[in-house]
Amino acid sequence: MTEKIIVIDEGTTSTRAMLFSVDGTPLGSAQREFRQHYPAPGLVEHDAAEIWTATLACTRAMIDKAGGAGAIAAIGITNQRETVVFWDRATGEPLAPAIVWQDRRTAADCARLKAEGHEPAVQAASGLLLDPYFSGSKIGWALRNWPQLAEVGDRLAVGTVESYLVHRLTGGVHVSDATNASRTLLMDINGASGWDAGLCDLLGVPMSLLPEITGCTTTVGTTMPDLLGGAIPICGMAGDQQAATIGQACLSPGQTKATFGTGAFILSASGTTRPQSDNRLLATILAQEGDVRSYALEGSVFVAGSLIKWLRDGLGLLANAGESEGLARSVDDNGGAYLVPALAGLGAPHWRPDALAALSGLSFASNKAHIARAALEAQAYQAHDLKTAFAADGVDWSELRIDGGMAANDWMAQDLADMLDLTVERPEFVESTALGAAMLAATGAGLYPDLASATKAMRGRTTRFTPALAPEKRKARLAGWQSALAKVLG
Repeated sequence: MTEKIIVIDEGTTSTRAMLFSVDGTPLGSAQREFRQHYPAPGLVEHDAAEIWTATLACTRAMIDKAGGAGAIAAIGITNQRETVVFWDRATGEPLAPAIVWQDRRTAADCARLKAEGHEPAVQAASGLLLDPYFSGSKIGWALRNWPQLAEVGDRLAVGTVESYLVHRLTGGVHVSDATNASRTLLMDINGASGWDAGLCDLLGVPMSLLPEITGCTTTVGTTMPDLLGGAIPICGMAGDQQAATIGQACLSPGQTKATFGTGAFILSASGTTRPQSDNRLLATILAQEGDVRSYALEGSVFVAGSLIKWLRDGLGLLANAGESEGLARSVDDNGGAYLVPALAGLGAPHWRPDALAALSGLSFASNKAHIARAALEAQAYQAHDLKTAFAADGVDWSELRIDGGMAANDWMAQDLADMLDLTVERPEFVESTALGAAMLAATGAGLYPDLASATKAMRGRTTRFTPALAPEKRKARLAGWQSALAKVLG
């Protein structure tokens, strides 16, 4: 039976393909890391050709595990958002480095546009703020600074990662789903709008370069038969944070999830009504089924799991990421150490691309356990800052559903419950991003009548963490964090 689903999960540091049954049971996974390139401070790039090679290898491995392309009902794709790829329409080959969402090279451009007074109009149309995090300013910068893009003329194609992968898988289809398009600063997310001519002009992006915007459960094409051993429909796509929200079954207004991956991203569903923020949160498209769009309010933290990776690879304090939990448990408290993880600037609700990370409160009594604990505690502090901003916008969380690689850390999950003073729920299968893409693909393939039915059938069991910290200790820790943060913000 063709009731298996393959999900291509394109992260910031690795490519993965996962095989699911129609009820959401994970059946297999293949993963390959790819290199991160840091050509200068604040610049982050990928080699899109390396991403494609890794994607193809992982996808083929899962097709083999399934017993061939004939066993696959659909392919779903989920991806790191805001990262932009530039490629040749004729060959599919990349023409320049992919500029990653963490990249800050356009900070001065965004600051200038903000100083000129453009941000209110940009936010009204796109739901976003003028920050180098988003795709549009990256595209405009590349078109001005990389002459090889102009040299190919109308063969130049631009898109986010899912757009690039679809083009290569199908042999030419150029589309982007509504959730990824809504993260570019180039789309009017209100009603049935699409690319916005005014936003494109403001950021220097010709609309002719951009893909067609599609729904999240739309069949956008089929894979080239000789690529994967058969023509498989691609019919489920969403940016990674929207996919995780769907995987956590947060579709009803007020339901909230937090994904702790490379960064940390908290989304609260708002139904078919676009949310408005007065506290520098983001309005974004959560999903689009057919012509019906649903929305979410979002807070984006740039550094989460990448902080632990930096402690491991950059500083050599950890042998592996999992060691952080044991170290955090080995000390009674943080020893006065606070780590503000602004390694790529600060995201919501501060939006300070110029901010630099700081580790404060050290003494000769401090050791690597205190630093590891401070790094994990920073996740709860950043989440608390966002909870305060969400509440100020009228969206107070009743509980929080967490996922992503860091969420497997029991100590961190309990610390979130303690510092947020609310119940934290974690699925036994923490890869909600991939599961959400599987739900979208299953819906697009007609295996379920709608997305709500798919989420109900495919979401598994969960574990709950309840607050257990005395209020005075919570207050004291938050005061220490606010003091450390104030030094960074100046």
